[in-house]
Parts: sequence; structure tokens; C-alpha cells
Amino acid sequence: MVMGTVSKGNVTVVLFRQRISLLMTSVLLGLIAVPSIGLVAMANPAIAQKNGSGVPPKKTPDIKPSETTPAYPPSAPPPRVDPLPDERGLEERSLEVDYRVSNLLGDFTGNLWVGSWRGLSHIDPNTGKILARVNLPNVAIGALAQDKVGRLWVGTYEGLMRVDPRTNEITAQNLFLPSKRVLSLLLDKRGYLWTGTDNGLALVSPDQGLIMTTLKNLPGVSANTMTLDAEGHVWVGTLDGLVRVNSAKGTIMQRIADLPGATVQALTISPEGLIWAGMPNNLLVINPKTGAVLRSVTRLRGRNVTAVRFAKDGSIWVGTSNGLLRLNPNTGAVLDSEVPGLPSSRILTIVPDVGNKLWIGTSEGLAWLMPKMTSAKPHLAFSRAVK
Repeated sequence: MVMGTVSKGNVTVVLFRQRISLLMTSVLLGLIAVPSIGLVAMANPAIAQKNGSGVPPKKTPDIKPSETTPAYPPSAPPPRVDPLPDERGLEERSLEVDYRVSNLLGDFTGNLWVGSWRGLSHIDPNTGKILARVNLPNVAIGALAQDKVGRLWVGTYEGLMRVDPRTNEITAQNLFLPSKRVLSLLLDKRGYLWTGTDNGLALVSPDQGLIMTTLKNLPGVSANTMTLDAEGHVWVGTLDGLVRVNSAKGTIMQRIADLPGATVQALTISPEGLIWAGMPNNLLVINPKTGAVLRSVTRLRGRNVTAVRFAKDGSIWVGTSNGLLRLNPNTGAVLDSEVPGLPSSRILTIVPDVGNKLWIGTSEGLAWLMPKMTSAKPHLAFSRAVK
């Protein structure tokens, strides 16, 4: 029967038409999304052909004209503050260069060693020329000494070092001292090195670089300064007077306490054997045998005495925190008063008769003075004028 018979090919055509019809209906109803690239390509064939890729460029997002026009404040910004607040804190914490010259030493060759807080230098005192600079791991120098062989010993705030002056190299350092903070050094008659720290004494063998003995329970604790008497024993200036130490045994022989001002910070012995002690408030002359104060130098009463040294002509130079003067040791009369021309009036150390000059270390650098000069002259390499 014709009505009930359908060929296989016809069935395929009918199904294909039904699928096309269904697809078109879905597109029209929005049930199936057509790729936008294809739509744009068909809608803009000229653009696609111009690009040559068949793919048109992306459309730029909408941007308001006000967003592309730069806006400026109605008035100019305030002027720059120099330094800026965040930099000012760093500037305040930065350390300024320290020009203090705390130690001077005339060596066996007649030259001068300058221990400053910027390092150690060797200079010719006749010309002022710097012969060498020693590279030290710590530049805060507390004391200088030279042993009998000519080696230089440098006490710093980080320990003790031995320097060969021929090569300027460190050959020994950081011994087991009572404290690393070295304040004073002294060579005794046997050639051994006494090392004073802020926590006692140590006796060092310069050749082996070994500690022979220590004296930790030092009355007055801190060995601020030392000098050697005619018998070869060591006098130590401490925070509480004077202590005499037997250089052979390392034991305490004598103590002089209850001195006016208590702290002894400068020390020397006169050719007659009398002790001259610089105190924070005066200069005392002491009889070492009896411990009695023979004299308080009138001109130095109330003044902070920081350095005391005898010159070859028998006079005594006295450095204070406020000036330098020269005295007649017999009468106490002032021979040279308040030497002008110094980098600073705060005297830290003095060395007479080196290169026919008096060398003065101050808190602001090094200066020198020759006989009959009316004013001291600063050494420009160690002053604030030259950085």
C-alpha cells in the first residue's frame, strides 16, 4: 500500500529537515548562543578583511572624557622639607666623626705615634708627615706602650693588640684580660707589660703574648692610669685613690685612699720621687712613703685635671678639661697660662720633648707647641678642618 510505505532515503531527508527547523527555532528563541566572533565578522566584513586575520579588533571599553583629563590641585604643593621627616630620624641616629686624640707616644726612633678615635698613625714630629697608618679592627684607643724590642702595644676598648712597627701589622691580639676595655699600659723595668682595664690589672709577657698574672680585686676597681716609681713598682690611679703594686709578685703593697676627689685620672712621678695626681677637682702632690698629701696646687683647685707630664727642663705640663698650662713644680707658679690656638680646650693627653715640640691631644684633634711660640698649631690631618 502506497500510503503506508516510506523509503529509507526519504526518512533521512525528513529527519534532517526536522533538525534544521528545531535549530532555527532555538536560535530565534535564544536557547542556543551563536559565537560573537562569527556574528561580528558577518556584521563587519570590511573591518575583518582590513585586518587580514578574519578576526576584528576588540572593542575599546567606554571611558568617560573626565577620566582621561588630568586634574591638578588649585594651588602649588608646599616646599620640600630638608631632610624629610622619615630621613631626619636616620640623620639623628648617624654618628658624627670623632676627632679626639686620646693617646700619644714618642718611640725609640724619635717619631710619634698618634692614637685617635679614627685609628692609629705614625708621624715624623719634625715635619708632621704621616709615615704610616695602622689598620685596626677597633679604633677606640685607650692606651699605647712600646716594649724593649720596639713592638707597639695598643690597648683598645675591645682588647689588647701588638703591632710590628716595621710592617704595621698586628702580630697578637685579644688576650684573656680581666676586661676587654683597656685604659692604661705600662712597661716595668723587667720589660713586662702591665695592662690596666676597667676591671683590674693583668701582667703580660711581650714576647710570648701570654698573661703571667692578673689582679682582679684591685681596690678602686678601674686602673685608669699608671706610673713607675724609682724602685720599679707600679702605682695605679683608680676610682678610689692610689694603689702601689709589687711588680715582681703582683701583690698590693700600699693603698692611699680618701683623697680629695677620690678618682685619680692622671699620674706621674717627679724626679724627686713625689707623686703628682690629677683629680676631677684638683692637682695633688703626694708623698709615696707616708701617703700624705703635701700640696694641692692652688691654680688647679676646682679644675678637672686630665693629663700631667714633666718636661726635660723640669717644668710640668698640666692638661685640664678647660685648657693647658705649664707650672713650676717647686712653687706651683704658672709659667705658661692657658695656651691659645688649640683645636679644643679639652685636653686628653700630652707628650713633651718629641721633635723639640710639645704634642697635645684634644677632643677635637692634635696640636703642637714649640718653645717661645705664643700659640699652638693644629695638625691639619687630625683636625675637623680636614675630613
